[in-house]
Amino acid sequence: MKERNSIAPLGGRKRLSMAVASAVFAGSVAAPLQAQMLEEVMVTATKRSESVMDVPLAITAISGSVMQDANLDDIKDLIAYSPGVTGNSKDSFIDYVSVRGILTNDFGIGGDPSVGMYKNNLYQGRNGAVVTSLYDIERAEVLRGPQGFLFGRGAISGAMSIYTVRPDFDGVHGYAEVDAGERGHLVTEGAINIPVGDSLAFRLSAYHSEEDGYVKNLFDGKDYIEHDKDAVRLSALFETGDLSVNFMAEYENRDQSGSIYAASGDGEGYDYLVDIYGDLGFPTPDNVINSDMSLGNRDGGEIYSYGLQIDYDMDFATFTSITGYRDHDFDYAEDFDGLPLTINSYAQDQTGEYFEQELRLVSNSDGPLNWYAGASYYKEDIEATFSQAMSEDFFCSAYYAYYETTCADLFAYYKDYAAYYPDGEYVQYFLDYFGTFDWEGSANGEMIDRNHARGKYEGYAAYLDVGYDFNESWDASVGVRYTYDKKDFSNLVLPSNSPVLGNRAALGFSTPEGPLKASDSWDEFTPRVILNYHPNEDMLLFGSVTWGYKSGGFNTFGLTPPAEYGVTEATPDAYKPAGFDPETSVSYEIGYKGSLGDSTRITANAFYYEYEDLQASYYEGALFYAKNVGQVDGWGFEGTLSQGLGDYFDFNAGIAWFDSEGKEVQLICGGLDVCEGQAIPWAPEWSGFATLGAHVPFFDGEVFGLLAFTFQTEQYGGWEPDSLEIDGYEELQLSAGYRGDVWSITGYVDNLTDEFYYDQGTNGDSVFPAHFIGPARPRTVGIKIRMSTD
Repeated sequence: MKERNSIAPLGGRKRLSMAVASAVFAGSVAAPLQAQMLEEVMVTATKRSESVMDVPLAITAISGSVMQDANLDDIKDLIAYSPGVTGNSKDSFIDYVSVRGILTNDFGIGGDPSVGMYKNNLYQGRNGAVVTSLYDIERAEVLRGPQGFLFGRGAISGAMSIYTVRPDFDGVHGYAEVDAGERGHLVTEGAINIPVGDSLAFRLSAYHSEEDGYVKNLFDGKDYIEHDKDAVRLSALFETGDLSVNFMAEYENRDQSGSIYAASGDGEGYDYLVDIYGDLGFPTPDNVINSDMSLGNRDGGEIYSYGLQIDYDMDFATFTSITGYRDHDFDYAEDFDGLPLTINSYAQDQTGEYFEQELRLVSNSDGPLNWYAGASYYKEDIEATFSQAMSEDFFCSAYYAYYETTCADLFAYYKDYAAYYPDGEYVQYFLDYFGTFDWEGSANGEMIDRNHARGKYEGYAAYLDVGYDFNESWDASVGVRYTYDKKDFSNLVLPSNSPVLGNRAALGFSTPEGPLKASDSWDEFTPRVILNYHPNEDMLLFGSVTWGYKSGGFNTFGLTPPAEYGVTEATPDAYKPAGFDPETSVSYEIGYKGSLGDSTRITANAFYYEYEDLQASYYEGALFYAKNVGQVDGWGFEGTLSQGLGDYFDFNAGIAWFDSEGKEVQLICGGLDVCEGQAIPWAPEWSGFATLGAHVPFFDGEVFGLLAFTFQTEQYGGWEPDSLEIDGYEELQLSAGYRGDVWSITGYVDNLTDEFYYDQGTNGDSVFPAHFIGPARPRTVGIKIRMSTD
């Protein structure tokens, strides 16, 4: 009977689909079935291959076969396994992915992600390039807390790292799988391994996934949240003596919906719009929206990736060189307001190139002293054109007249008024603001603000970690990392298509004399100390203190000094892109990992961190900025249990609890103190799961089944005490099937009770309506058939 791989530790958080729960069942109780032994997953989080239960870090390890069984779609779906990690939105952005409440709070290109995502030790980049499909994967490692000693690029909140299956010399073998379900759901994937002699082997893998949309738009009659994706990867392995060379070339094409928004029907902004336009019909029924989509709705990307890793055993140490290159094109559009009014339609057309090189040495000593050291370099060239559209008549109604009108009527009124009352109270104000009484509109009735931003970034880092075993029970390690980042940034506002209103849809300024430019650099030392205690060979207690760092950057949509909305002509001699300083953190953690016999595995960890100079996005009036806004203190607990119950049943559970306090965050709350002491709004206080699985030997394989329960508590749309509440949820999952040595068949039901919820939400403001983001995928029935000789 084929063995099943394990997840260790297991975890639960925001959205755990039926397939994810299947993986929890299939992976957490490992073969041989009758013995109910938990298989260890080996990870390389300490630069050496170790059992995940021996690593003194908050880490979740997920085997590749679990991902296949789970129907995981892309790297963000790994979030479902990781206590303390949230924010699996249905798009190519990672600005909602948070680890212990810390996320990337800027969707422009002037900053860096807080969460690092990696493939085969290579940094995957930023929005539009970072999200990668999961197919033919060996394992994943999800790490929580600052990460400065594992990869060439560090990550201040956490890291998600996947490793693809390497070629081997065990003959020709491979697999093929077909997954079909409701709404045109179809996934096909496969791989073939081909050795060429004793030193060279190749592996070719491919993937296709498609599904029809499940959200009906009343405005255009179309269905949204659909996707169509293709990917292919060629890997090569050359081994001779002490030398190993691994090469990877990969291409992925993604064509899917952008984010879907739905106004909540509540709040100051929505009430104001109702006063102007009358009843807008919100909230809409579940999985129904009413959005004009004036710039379209799309999330498409082409990504080319190349990686080369060379390992050479030098007896006293292993030398490793990792080289990567990544090129991407990204085309995105959404209706951010979620209304049948053109208030803010958003689009982003982006291209980028990324090169990285890392060199490291890892000691091979059998003595009490061990160490590893490394140095890395990166260079990135990223540029994007951003478009933000607003109806001209909406602007004249909601932002100037405060009643429903057209710009033509508004300008005609003031022109007549000025003719009769040239010294009238509002005549000069109107003329100063618009420059004319003669109305001329755009060809399509919309003003579209467009700016072209470009960043040229480079940096390097060096790190050293030294560990020492005092005796069989106690050991410790001390490390330090130095990081240097330099950024050159430019921003050019393109000519407005609205002759009179100009750039008032979002930016509020123009750059008539060419792009605004800015440069800056930052550096930081970040140490780490870990102390481990092993009471016996089945138990680990650890404590750590880790410092984190993320570089500063530049605002994609803001100026310094601040612009006067609607009238500023920003020239290079007087203005430049607004910048922000680095973030820093210090994180304290204690943890426990232990096994009780062969059928019980427990992990638990508690943490506290101080996060300073938080980079956050917010509005100053009508202008959008990203700045450092204050400090957040966070604390929490994460725990998992994997328990075998006799020969044929298993129980698994995971839970995470998190709380936090914001300090000196007045900038993101209109300069007021109302947010002082509030918790991070987008991180749920509680999340978790419980599963009960059965697996009974049958002929040469087994019959299996699973019932899974998952939950998450509420989130909020902003820091303010009266923020929009995004309901939590409770979800049931069911799967059953048969698997043998070569063939398997599985039937599944995602979201058994058809639970409806949203991924996130935002507060809005006095004009912009509060809205929900990302309607849940409804109940889905499907079947999978797999053939494998791997």
